[in-house]
Amino acid sequence: MNKATLLYCISLLLPPAVYADPPITDSLIEAAINGEHRSQVNKQRDIYRHPQETLKFFAIDEYMTIVEIWPGGGWYTDILAPLLKDYGTLYAAHFAADSEVPYFQKSLANFKNKLASNPAIYKSVKLTELQPPAKLEIAPPGSADRVLTFRNVHNWMKAGQAEAVFAAMYNALRVGGLLGVVEHRMPQNAVFDPLAKSGYVHENYVIKLAENAGFKLLDTSEINANPKDTGNHPKGVWTLPPSLRLKDQQQKYIAIGESDRMTLKFIKPKPTK
Repeated sequence: MNKATLLYCISLLLPPAVYADPPITDSLIEAAINGEHRSQVNKQRDIYRHPQETLKFFAIDEYMTIVEIWPGGGWYTDILAPLLKDYGTLYAAHFAADSEVPYFQKSLANFKNKLASNPAIYKSVKLTELQPPAKLEIAPPGSADRVLTFRNVHNWMKAGQAEAVFAAMYNALRVGGLLGVVEHRMPQNAVFDPLAKSGYVHENYVIKLAENAGFKLLDTSEINANPKDTGNHPKGVWTLPPSLRLKDQQQKYIAIGESDRMTLKFIKPKPTK
């Protein structure tokens, strides 16, 4: 019996809150973060994204099956893939191959090139598709120990697909598995925008989306908080680094840093009888 199977058996016996935080080998996460395969541009963003603390909060280990939602250029893939390469599996739920959106096509092509560039690092990665409403099977049902999404909820809200995606994430997780969410955080006193045009989202709304899908909130963290960010900028969250869309005011927004972000941890609870 391998470790992943053993942990699953234990999860059936223990209350979910007990199983939610298994031991994690910090040195393995640190080694993945410091790996030579990561670009210096990506490493420079560690001070804003706090990957070591974030992945520890989401209680991951090298034996798990993890789904990364819409990995984009693979910023977190570069950390998760080497961590999982020997014993785990990483499902990268990217854009659909038959998408007619040029940005999606280009992003997927670049991601595939990344995977092909270093098979030894990315051998744990299995590409799947997330393109709601048609393509929602991001991993085999009930197979994932963790589903992780980084700064994607506002995109699903804009497309009117947030509920469908949260349902897909719930379906992919096993009972006792965790959903980790990082998202740009809108100040609570700001007017709610169902389309999230600024890129910012109310934290309580993200919690509601998850709970409506069947998840239970386990914990929140301020790991990725930025008190300098007011959440009110001319070009929304893209005013700040790394986008810096106001070219004549870059230094002002570089001084603020990347956005204030919520970090949320949910569990897929055991069904009630």
